Amino acid sequence: MSPVIPHFELAEDSSDGGAHVIRVRGEIHVSTAPEFASRLSAAIDSGKTAVVLDMGGVEFIDSTGLSVLLNGLRLVTQLQGRMAIVCANPTVLRLFQITSLDTTFDIFCNRAQAIAHVTQDPTEPEGAEDPPTAEGSSAGAP
Repeated sequence: MSPVIPHFELAEDSSDGGAHVIRVRGEIHVSTAPEFASRLSAAIDSGKTAVVLDMGGVEFIDSTGLSVLLNGLRLVTQLQGRMAIVCANPTVLRLFQITSLDTTFDIFCNRAQAIAHVTQDPTEPEGAEDPPTAEGSSAGAP
């Protein structure tokens, strides 16, 4: 019997506003996290400090995946940048809530809101123009 290859895809592009968007689809776990970590670190190391992780297509994330996210946030923050996550999957959002990481990460329902957040003028007070986050939206509502 051949091993099951986990579904995992990464794609990168830049937004008109200057954000670097990494789109992640599938499962982020011990088998796929190294590739995700490598791509995220490479983007940040190359000077991308307005980073949006579009996790709209993520079906599952484990502690290894959460560790990659935390490390990416640490790297961006050290460079005085911003990172935001796009996620509307109730299962993945619940994991952020259970681990209290919903208070650590800036999580938005859509890419436009996340891009606006990471490209916001750093001299503008935090939260002055921030759009609603996933937790304040109806993303998980039936």
